[in-house]
Amino acid sequence: MTENASTDHWTDPLRRFDRYLSSAGIARSTRQLRHHQLRRAARWLACAPHEVTYERLERYVGHAAWKPSTRRNARAALRVFFAWALVRGLVESDPAAALPSVRVPTGTPRPAPDHSLKSGLRWADSRVELMIRLAAHAGLRCVEIAAVRPRDVETDMVGSSLRVVGKGSRVRLVPLPDDLAAIVRNHDGEWLFPGQIDGHLSAAYVSKLVSQALPEGVTAHMLRHRYATRAYAAERDLLAVQRLLGHASVATTQVYTRVPDGALRSAALAAAA
Repeated sequence: MTENASTDHWTDPLRRFDRYLSSAGIARSTRQLRHHQLRRAARWLACAPHEVTYERLERYVGHAAWKPSTRRNARAALRVFFAWALVRGLVESDPAAALPSVRVPTGTPRPAPDHSLKSGLRWADSRVELMIRLAAHAGLRCVEIAAVRPRDVETDMVGSSLRVVGKGSRVRLVPLPDDLAAIVRNHDGEWLFPGQIDGHLSAAYVSKLVSQALPEGVTAHMLRHRYATRAYAAERDLLAVQRLLGHASVATTQVYTRVPDGALRSAALAAAA
């Protein structure tokens, strides 16, 4: 990639594009991701948006070192941006319109092993321990952990839940263990993890801290897979797990949820009875 190329000619279009996404109600985290993807493309393309051709975009999206998911996200950002730029008169034609779709292989559940969670909780300091628990015991994404506030804990007749604003600005209530709810509720300050991103830590920094506390190869996202797998094993209710995780589609939830050991055999024997 041409990493040192100037991107000044993209600055104003990207600022205007962000305003457009904001007016459409797109979540700030999604807008930041789109901005990052487009700035990366701008550095590689090394030309103004109106000079971009389909051939250059095809070579860019076809970057050999990328995973399919990275390629798909790059394509999506470019298609949305250039469709908007065409309507706004910033380009004469849409060079991204004909970019081929990218097939991403279906993922598989990767729940963190129990021993890795125990190890992380044993060696983490109190702040990172709380991050680990929110991932493992509430199934939160790192971006959601970063933005937890004590006032987000709500209590009803059966216990306490955490109000979470997830992807697509979808709001969900996640039941919390009593001790975890008390820790969050009684924390001083507006944010559970104060920092420089609108007053709280960034998702990337939360992810880094949690991964450093866990054994090598285990990530915060694998704790979310563990939460999904254990939640499914409790009730065998995939729709309930979908709601707990804040997924738009139950198909996504299936990627997070490993079928419990012995479930296939039990199902097969029940069918044969």
